[in-house]
Amino acid sequence: MGYKSIAIDGPSGAGKSTLAKLLAEKLGFLYMDTGAIYRTVGLYAFQRGVDPTDEQAVTALLKDIGIEICHGEDGLQRMLLNGTDVTEEIRQNEISRYASGVSAIPEVRAFLLDIQRKLAQEHHIIMDGRDIGTVVLPQADLKIFLTADCEARARRRYEELLQRGQTVEFETVRSEMLQRDEKDEKRAAAPLCKAEDAILADTTGNSLEESFERLLEIVREHLTV
Repeated sequence: MGYKSIAIDGPSGAGKSTLAKLLAEKLGFLYMDTGAIYRTVGLYAFQRGVDPTDEQAVTALLKDIGIEICHGEDGLQRMLLNGTDVTEEIRQNEISRYASGVSAIPEVRAFLLDIQRKLAQEHHIIMDGRDIGTVVLPQADLKIFLTADCEARARRRYEELLQRGQTVEFETVRSEMLQRDEKDEKRAAAPLCKAEDAILADTTGNSLEESFERLLEIVREHLTV
């Protein structure tokens, strides 16, 4: 049996994870948040006191990292780092910087590539990240590039962090998002870019419901499910 795959790429704060989860639930697909995997590596670097931009030091950590991805009956993804559930811990704002740093390292991307592709071979899957349609699943049945302007994305991330009980300033979140955009777009290893055959979906000014309906419309137009 051939499994269907949907790749959703885009910058930080575009709503990829939220919308991909909703879409997966609607379609009965497995959802995979690839950013969570990089955050898990970033968290380990943080725990070990390693600079996330120190390529040699981060690469040396890989041999000690055990990553497991678990999906419950509800389809929600949980991350285990060396046997410990770190699903909530990796969402700390500080870990965003670490995830961005380690994700620019080719050895880290190669280390995690097989984990991502294996799930796509075993399930109907929706996978979101920065390079799913260009590198991880270049043969995906449908590719969507989800974006919004920086102000809108920063506002969404800011409100998300507040809901998680974190104390942050909006301008700090906005500044860090601009920095991450620049790093993601300019990194040598799998930079953030729209795949040539991806469909652009700009959600600036849209409510969650409007954005979801737009993605569902794209799926129905371009994929038989």
